[in-house]
Amino acid sequence: MIDTMTEVADRATYDRAVEHLRKARIVLPTFGQMAEPATADAARRAALNGVDPDAADPRNLFRVHWYNDDARTGTAEVPGHVVLPEALTGVPSPIVVALGDRFPMIRAHKVLAAYSCLAPRLVTGRFDPARQRALWPSTGNYCRGGVAISRIMGCRGVAILPAGMSAERFEWLERWVTEPGDIIRTPGTESNVKEIYDACAALSKDPANVVLNQFSEFGNHLGHYAVTGRALGHIVESMQTTNRDLRLAAFVSATGSAGTLGAGDFLKDRFGAKIVAVEALECPTMLYNGFGEHNIQGIGDKHIPFIHNVTNTDVAVAVSDHATDQLFVLFNDATGHALLRARGVSDTVLGALKHFGLSSIANVVAAIKTAKRLGLGPHDAIITVATDGAALYGSEIPKAVRKHFGGSFDHGRAAEAFAQHVLGSDTEHVMVMGAVERARVFNLGYFTWVEQQGVSLADFEARRDQGFWRGLRELLPRWDAMIEEFNGRTGVK
Repeated sequence: MIDTMTEVADRATYDRAVEHLRKARIVLPTFGQMAEPATADAARRAALNGVDPDAADPRNLFRVHWYNDDARTGTAEVPGHVVLPEALTGVPSPIVVALGDRFPMIRAHKVLAAYSCLAPRLVTGRFDPARQRALWPSTGNYCRGGVAISRIMGCRGVAILPAGMSAERFEWLERWVTEPGDIIRTPGTESNVKEIYDACAALSKDPANVVLNQFSEFGNHLGHYAVTGRALGHIVESMQTTNRDLRLAAFVSATGSAGTLGAGDFLKDRFGAKIVAVEALECPTMLYNGFGEHNIQGIGDKHIPFIHNVTNTDVAVAVSDHATDQLFVLFNDATGHALLRARGVSDTVLGALKHFGLSSIANVVAAIKTAKRLGLGPHDAIITVATDGAALYGSEIPKAVRKHFGGSFDHGRAAEAFAQHVLGSDTEHVMVMGAVERARVFNLGYFTWVEQQGVSLADFEARRDQGFWRGLRELLPRWDAMIEEFNGRTGVK
């Protein structure tokens, strides 16, 4: 039976965790406080003044939310976002992008996923920060978030990720891990998720190692449902105050661990938005039962995550890494900016493009394809997320220039890339999912989770029913109550 972590599993482990956090002077934020930071204690919020948002400081746990301002030291009334105009996207529908690089420590929203997976284990006696190592399997940002949270908790965090990921990811990890051996490089690149699982399986034979698998930890799904979903909803509601005719037509997100897609469940409940799941065309698992390699770093693939609510997903879209690579160069080059400025794109929007990493651009391209496939108009908004920013991929630019532009990038190449990958973005490789398509994609998960990972068939099948997912949401107030009780036991103010 799926462990929903609503009871203390080991009282001795729980008591040691309480003592460990008491000594470290750590207070855990609730999911409610991350969703609405203003509800946190005023003194605790004031204590953030002067704290470096990139420091391994326990107070930065109260910055794990979408409301950090541009400087990442204060809070914004509405989560940071940019509305992409038709001059940039070629479609009349406003495409709204929430900015994930305002999160603390790792400048990516995956630190929210990491905390959401660890906190329930801490407060239910399932992780001992004094004696156990936290293993964070990932293709990049989640393991960085896990290492950051581990540092704050005063425990060992182990990053497990493919060796072919961006140099910037490894440079960050080398500064943050406790020991060099806490970075484990597995074979391959973005698509090699099974190799990460295999490394976890070997390491988990030691009871001192605890795997926090973002692809199967329901804390990841629930954290994004409660925190990301509510933040994105706030953005939509703020836009509707000035445009009463605006409706939220769709939420778009790369699958990855499928955690962020949990926000789509919230947005569908609140606004009736369609949920659009994105994958790489070079590895089209949902669309074509396919496989392959690609460079849209951070989205994972070749399997269906256990926490993906497939039977609530409305559209699947594939985006080529040729598009993301080339647009990444265009969005971060003066020549590209000149082209876009001539089309009427404002300097404000141009300045926001630095907040888009590779998977962020994939989300934008998928949003364009979705707008075209669904025939959306100027009052039909699409919202998506920029998981991380361009700073994590600087080393990818010269690679892309060599691979796609023959070693140089000029106005002609910029115009060609924009025409092909934005204006020319079409409805090919877009699948509107009915009952048959949902069942097929859901069934694909059997091979990973039942055959390879040992999940029982009953637990696998339970997720087919939307009642299962609605029941999961009842965990959030229970977990918050347990976090509050845990904090009370530490006595830290």
